[in-house]
Amino acid sequence: MNFLTIGPEDAEMTVLLAHGAGAPMDSTSMNAAAEALAAEGFRVARFEFAYMAARRDGVRKPPPKAELVMDEYRHAVEDLGTRTPLIIGGKSMGGRVASMVADELQKAGQIAGLLCLGYPFHPPEKPNQLRTAHLEHLATPTLICQGTRDPFGTREEVATYKLSKAIEILWLEDGDHDLKPRKKISGFSTADHLKTFAAAVRDWSRRIGAG
Repeated sequence: MNFLTIGPEDAEMTVLLAHGAGAPMDSTSMNAAAEALAAEGFRVARFEFAYMAARRDGVRKPPPKAELVMDEYRHAVEDLGTRTPLIIGGKSMGGRVASMVADELQKAGQIAGLLCLGYPFHPPEKPNQLRTAHLEHLATPTLICQGTRDPFGTREEVATYKLSKAIEILWLEDGDHDLKPRKKISGFSTADHLKTFAAAVRDWSRRIGAG
């Protein structure tokens, strides 16, 4: 498996991230998130599910159901083989898939935590199609970074969900699914939110004893 890595080689903590359903591991938002985490001292590794990697060779494939790529995430953890404490996660679908394998990997001692960027609580404009059942009993220490106006789950919507106490949520004011705010409305820039996000991940990793 091919990994795209950034951050210090001697980092005390590694973060493994998968991409969202429609954009690759080197999308603008993924690059920005990885760079922000690297600036906080994390070693960040990214990978692509097979359907996305095939697109680089001109083979256009639709995103499969999240359940069908769980093994690919397990294999990515095995292939990465990091010796440092590992946090897994990803953007949107990538974070959802990571959340579906997190408890088994954490129980096996392979990971220390779960990091989701823009979790897809439901499809846009379909608030009743929730993807939260497994999150009610999640045992792995988890940080979800979510924009308050994310169409996949706003702050008002998420407040009504039953979520495990292992889950912490960092709300980024006026952020969209890529955590980007409208500066004229919120007073925050994308750079502001990226800095807040990365610092929050750093502090959270230390609280859970991972960093």
